[in-house]
Amino acid sequence: MSKIEVDAITQQSGTTVTVGGGACKTAVVDATTVTLGRSGGTVQLASGASQSGFGRTGTVDWQTGSIKTATFTAASGEGYFANTSGSAFNMNLPAGVAGAIVSVADYAESFNSNNLTVVPNGTDKIGSLNQNAVLSTEGQSVTLVYVDSTQGWINTMDSTSNVRGAPLFVAATGGTITTSGNCKIHTFTGPGTFTVTQIGSCATNNIMSHVILAGGGGGGGDRGGGGGAGGYREVKNPVTPFTASPLDGYPSAPNRVTVTAQAYPIVVGGGGAGGTQPAPSSPSGVSGSDSSFGGITGAGGGGGKNSNTGSALSGGSGGGTSGSAPGGRASGNTPPVSPSQGNPGGLGQDGSFATGAGGGGAGAAAADASSPSGNSPPGGAGVTTTIPGSPLAVAGGGGSTGKNPAATGGGGGASSGSTAFGAGAGGTAGTNPGTANTGGGGGASCTGTAGAGGSGIVIIRYKFQ
Repeated sequence: MSKIEVDAITQQSGTTVTVGGGACKTAVVDATTVTLGRSGGTVQLASGASQSGFGRTGTVDWQTGSIKTATFTAASGEGYFANTSGSAFNMNLPAGVAGAIVSVADYAESFNSNNLTVVPNGTDKIGSLNQNAVLSTEGQSVTLVYVDSTQGWINTMDSTSNVRGAPLFVAATGGTITTSGNCKIHTFTGPGTFTVTQIGSCATNNIMSHVILAGGGGGGGDRGGGGGAGGYREVKNPVTPFTASPLDGYPSAPNRVTVTAQAYPIVVGGGGAGGTQPAPSSPSGVSGSDSSFGGITGAGGGGGKNSNTGSALSGGSGGGTSGSAPGGRASGNTPPVSPSQGNPGGLGQDGSFATGAGGGGAGAAAADASSPSGNSPPGGAGVTTTIPGSPLAVAGGGGSTGKNPAATGGGGGASSGSTAFGAGAGGTAGTNPGTANTGGGGGASCTGTAGAGGSGIVIIRYKFQ
């Protein structure tokens, strides 16, 4: 046997010092203390090599390159990510040997819908029983150590905190989607579904800015009153900057819609039909239909009154009364909410040249007729918001008309002859409907069929980035 004794081996050239004789040879380092590596250096096993005799420190080597999607058998010293999103399956434990350790974690947060079942080997036990263990908590991870034949595998670590990166903003689908700065706007001009696919981790971001506007009421025929505007409901969450109308209901809880991940039906009300002359059995204008989103409802605008028969109808905003036999004033904000969703219609005046009154608007009540021979008064003014990214004028009351052929029909929610805020102007003959998707009241008519109310709209705005 050859033997070389030295005090130190010092590298003279190159970058590698080789100790040992290669394959099938054993290199023995015999000393009380053996130091491998240097401060700041790295000690590593060659590719494909294994270690023994060092023991474990109560941890596992996580198998990040092999995500489990079907039943498998675990090996001691390894941790696994189990993806049960496709279906439930089993993790079979290895034979129990004291000190054996296995970990597993919910890869896709799906243990609650598709369980992972942990199966002991043969007669081995899990927590003193030879029974399977079912992991059914979303995001759960466990570490099992085999102790002895009495207790078998004992869980030494169980995390159910489900720590995940949380999205800050809402994501949703439905309606016509546009953007304005950091906000998305969903516009519904007819019935639909607003589906929230993701909520934000910040609770404030889950409060939707919105406009909910009902259909306007139809105008009255035969010296009738204008139709009332559809009920107007608005909330402006300050994190979604725009210029809201004076009817902003934030931060009052009854007006807010705080979303969760689900589908929200959207109802958009149609406008009511106009009354006719000569009057049939139901002569007055028909009220508009309600609009709604997330439990918040805008009430349809009230129909305007025909002369002599019927009555002006209450609603989001009230319809105007007629010139002949005007009857009582129709209320707005019916049913009552705060802020008010609308205003009363005006009162007409009777006489030889009977004059009707306009319908109420979301922004103002309609004026009463001042003279039976004068010009007919306009409907109540509507409101303006920039929730869709540009100014939107809506919810004006329908204009009125009278019997005086020289008089000018009342404008829709503005000056004489105007159709501002989507409302129809009053006229001596013909139809003057409210504009679609503005909730404007229909204009009254002296002869023929009065204007129908404009349909409503629902607009939802939220911060998405």
